[in-house]
Amino acid sequence: MPVLPTISTFFIVISAIFVGIGWILIAKNKRAAHKKAMLAGAASALIFFIIYVSRTVFVGNTSFGGPEEYKIYYTIFLIFHIILATTGAVFGIVTLTLAFKRNIKKHRKIGPVTSIIWFFTAITGVAVYLLLYIIYDGGHTTSLIKAILGT
Repeated sequence: MPVLPTISTFFIVISAIFVGIGWILIAKNKRAAHKKAMLAGAASALIFFIIYVSRTVFVGNTSFGGPEEYKIYYTIFLIFHIILATTGAVFGIVTLTLAFKRNIKKHRKIGPVTSIIWFFTAITGVAVYLLLYIIYDGGHTTSLIKAILGT
């Protein structure tokens, strides 16, 4: 089991758990606790991102090592995950910015959407990790573009 992907996946799961806790807290009108949980979720996501980018720059990305006939499905799934993660990150930044600027009306509208996107990002991220490192042996480690294209 590779260390850096395992640690980074742990942090993305932790971020989703904090977001879930934050959602429960705001439903109970516990605003200060909600803020702390959401900031912890954002910090966990940031730690994930730093580890992921560092690994990508210094080590590279791992291509799919499963059966050749599944590679196209994995690639489609990976692209879906990347789109979700990018969208979730942008929504997260916007949602946090709205909260910090005390634009609570807009924050309340976009926050639940952001949370749902982030939950799906975390779930698909764990699935990518499982497919790359647990269910199948990872392929070779290479640049991001080559890993996506499977070359």
